[in-house]
Order: sequence, then structure tokens, then C-alpha cells
Amino acid sequence: MIIFNSFLDNDFYKFTMQYAVTKLYPDVIARYKFINRGKHEFPDGFAEELQKQVNSMANLALTKDEKDFLHTNCPYLSPAYLDFLQGYRYNPEEVKILQDGKNLSVEVEGNWYRTILWEVPLLALISEVFYKLTNAERQTNDEVTQNTSDKVDLYNKLGVTVAEFGTRRRHSYEVHDVVMKEMTNHSGKSFVGTSNVHFAHKYNVKPIGTHAHEWFMFHAARFGYKVANSMSLDRWVKVYYGDLGIALTDTYTSDIFFRQFDKKLSKLFDGVRHDSGDPIEFGEKVIAHYNRMGINPQHKTIIFSDGLNSEKVEIITNAFKGRIGLSFGIGTNLTNDVGLRAMNIVMKLTEISSYDIPWTGVVKLSDEKNKHTGSENDIRLAKEILQLGEIKANDEVLK
Repeated sequence: MIIFNSFLDNDFYKFTMQYAVTKLYPDVIARYKFINRGKHEFPDGFAEELQKQVNSMANLALTKDEKDFLHTNCPYLSPAYLDFLQGYRYNPEEVKILQDGKNLSVEVEGNWYRTILWEVPLLALISEVFYKLTNAERQTNDEVTQNTSDKVDLYNKLGVTVAEFGTRRRHSYEVHDVVMKEMTNHSGKSFVGTSNVHFAHKYNVKPIGTHAHEWFMFHAARFGYKVANSMSLDRWVKVYYGDLGIALTDTYTSDIFFRQFDKKLSKLFDGVRHDSGDPIEFGEKVIAHYNRMGINPQHKTIIFSDGLNSEKVEIITNAFKGRIGLSFGIGTNLTNDVGLRAMNIVMKLTEISSYDIPWTGVVKLSDEKNKHTGSENDIRLAKEILQLGEIKANDEVLK
């Protein structure tokens, strides 16, 4: 069975970043690498099945109806870019898949404006193929629907807005569809959209997303760690002129981010996204920052998106409701809460190059203590430049 049947079955921020890359950095080459954080053991034949699914993606193309949806709902995406998308085809030769016993290796290499679309579909494929080949028995669709209904009831009661962010670690397309159907049909005002553009189109809801860590990681590798945050946001504004105004804060720790998030940027951007570290500590930091800038925090928004469940949403809401705008992006707890161990997998940008620079490693320095990604030398260099201390044994070093 072919898993991916829509070109838009991907997270919105991959398309928004792709548009920015085509405009500003069309000559950049990129490499990505799969990281098996959960130490999952992959069954025999996994690589072959994954390769078959990857090969099938070469047949995907943007349909006229999908293009019309983007034109109507995303006016900041230019007609030229939509024409480009219509002609885009996935190239499976950009993906290298190897299996050694129970270990899986997946790497992607090619023009950044092309390879940027692979990350989310590959993770979704790895997850779905894993559950399929291990014959893991999940909850029924009726149980998934009821669980989703109960969660939305709580979010309605709390009076908060929630978006579905669960493509990359979903159990399967079928579960994702069941969750989206219930969230869309459920009464109340909490559900505001999804990061998945295909499901936004299918259920006629808002596609939600801006940029991811790789946008900042590229700018740091290309231009320097000390200017990465401010330059990344300035370039984002150059492309979107105020649209898509939620800034990601934790690529080089939120402390470094807020040093560079000056008054101009703080006023230009509608708010910030939390993706690692203690959410309560982060929220207090954001409110204090806006107060220092002379900006009313209630005119800004925090989108919390780090490993959320109903309990965490309630705790965060109780701490900040009425003090600053709140919204929540919930992923795995919606699309892979089916009675099985959820996969803990990521794909990370690892290196970039261009016509005037050799291959250069990229780094992410998370707010999660000692949970950084990159080569040992690059992490050490970034920490030294940003004065963030020594490399730790449990940093996620990429060989």
C-alpha cells in the first residue's frame, strides 16, 4: 500500500521555508541525517519497504485544486512559487537508506530548495512502516475519536486555541485522518488549524506554520552564530513583509535569542514559539522581555509546541491566561496516542555548502539542557562564541 497520495501531505513550514530559500538562497546545497533518539530497533526488511515508499513519492504532483487552495489561503506565496511547486517532483535519488541489523541510516543530499521537503514525509513514513512491520496493534478508530473528543472538550473548557502539529510522528495516515475529522467536526472554538497542508485542504481549515530550526542553523553556519537570530528574522521579514510572524526562539537557546530580539523585531513579530525547555520559565521570560521593550504582552502571543498533552496545556494555561496571548501546537499526543509507544525520531540539517563556501556543519543549541546537535567541534565552537559553556557527554553529536 502506498502511504503518500498527496503532494501537500507535509508541514506548512517546509513550504514557507522553501519559498524563502528559492528567493534568497537558490545555490545552497544541504545534507540531512536521520536521528533515532528513541533507540528503536527496526525489523528485517525495513529499509526495502521504506525505499519502496520513497520511490513512490516521485509520482506526487500538486493538483490544480491544491494549487487553488494555496492561492486563496496563502496570498503571501507568490504565483511564481506556486507554478514552481506545480512542476516540482520528489527525486528519490536524493535519499540514501541503509539498514545494518536493527539500525537504520537515512541521509538526504541535494539543493536546499529541493531537499527541504523531504524531512517530514520521511519521518512519517518511518513511523508508519515501523508500526506496520512490527504488527503493533493500536486502539480502534472509535477509541481514537473518543480520546480526541475528550481532549478538545478540555481545550474548549480552558478557552484556548489549539492547532494539530502531528505529521512527523503520526502513527499512520489513517489515524491522522481520524483525529483531523474529529477535531474539525467537534463543537467549540478551540481548534484553529493544522500544520499539515493536505489536511488543511481536505477539511478546509487554516494551514499553520512559519519556520523551523534549520532556517536559523543555516544562517549561523553561513554568516556567524552571533548574528544568526537577528539575520534570520530580518531575512524572513524581507520575504514575508510581516506575514507569518511567529519567531522560533531556541535554536541557540532562548537567552541568546532574546538578547538579539530587539525592539524593532519584537514589534514586527506577532509572537514567539516555545519548543524546548521549561514552558513556565520560558513564558515568564517572554513576558519580562516584552515589558522591558515597553510592549504590552497581551498584544503578543506565545505558541507552545514542545511535547504537549492535555495536562501540560492546562498547567501552562493556568499560569499565563490573561497575561499574554496563548496558543498550542500539539503533535504526537494527537496523532500517535493510540496505546503504543510513540516513536522518538528526528531528521536534522547537518551541513550546508554553496558556490563560495565548502561544506560547513550546522549546530542547534536547545533550551533542553545539554541536548544539542552537531559535530563535536562545531558544538564546541558555537558554545565558545556564544559563551554557553563546555560540550557535555550527552550532547547529540553527529558523526
